Amino acid sequence: MGSSEKPKGGVAPRVLALAQPLAQELGLKLWDVQYQKEGAEWVLRIYIDKEGGVGIDDCVDMTHAIDPVLDQEDPVPQEYVLEVSSPGLNRKLHRPSHFQAYLGEPVRARLIRPLEDGTRELEGLLLEADSDQLELQLDEDTSVTLEKKELAWVCALDDEDF
Repeated sequence: MGSSEKPKGGVAPRVLALAQPLAQELGLKLWDVQYQKEGAEWVLRIYIDKEGGVGIDDCVDMTHAIDPVLDQEDPVPQEYVLEVSSPGLNRKLHRPSHFQAYLGEPVRARLIRPLEDGTRELEGLLLEADSDQLELQLDEDTSVTLEKKELAWVCALDDEDF
């Protein structure tokens, strides 16, 4: 690895650390930071949240707050597009804090490989989650424990979707 290359996954944690105090100052909660290549462009996405929902003004305020910090600290090794947005109602759960925030709430889990009966997505209440697995209550009588390494993604569900 050359000296100009950053370790894989290194940009998002650095930007997360830079953005966290700025989000708090603006009365926002930092939900997630993702840095990935999309087509020919690198995209740095900062997801913000707040009680009552995020509006365009919140996204603009966060963009104005983080822009000069990113210019000064220069945590991104190449040119990129900055996007600040809400994680949406059916937000993906990645971090331990995401899973903890949604305990007892409806979620959808997509498996990397389907179950024997062909089922690839499961919906249920998130009963428990740790670093390796999570438990979903599928109905009154059925709960299932899933290994996180077997999951493509997990997202929160709006109560109306459940």
